[in-house]
Amino acid sequence: MAKTQEPKAKTDLARLRLDKWLWAARFYKTRSLAKQAIEGGKVQCDGTRAKPSKEIEVGVEVRLRQGLDERSVVVTALSEQRRGAPEAQLLYTETAESIKQRETLSEQRKSQPHLLTNTKPNKRDRRLIHRFKQIE
Repeated sequence: MAKTQEPKAKTDLARLRLDKWLWAARFYKTRSLAKQAIEGGKVQCDGTRAKPSKEIEVGVEVRLRQGLDERSVVVTALSEQRRGAPEAQLLYTETAESIKQRETLSEQRKSQPHLLTNTKPNKRDRRLIHRFKQIE
């Protein structure tokens, strides 16, 4: 008789690929987007540029930039599966310095004056523009 091996439990991971962890922690929608961000230099592991295949473990500091926000998180758990947002937030903790920096930048953006919105002129506005430019 042939022995059947039971698959190893995936919850007891010691190491996991960086791109897979970023996807499971819901920082990026797909693994390919996570890979592009890593290759583009937007993700760093322990202060150095990393490759998508870099294996990370619990306790590693990951610094990532998304749009205008820059975050610094510490890996607290590993998971190969992408789950809901509340469970994904348990995979990392954001550093206090990172939270403070994000709040400061957010306040600065809010305090800046808003630029004029580009709206299409209505009939009255067009008439005023034509009158100003003296176009008939």
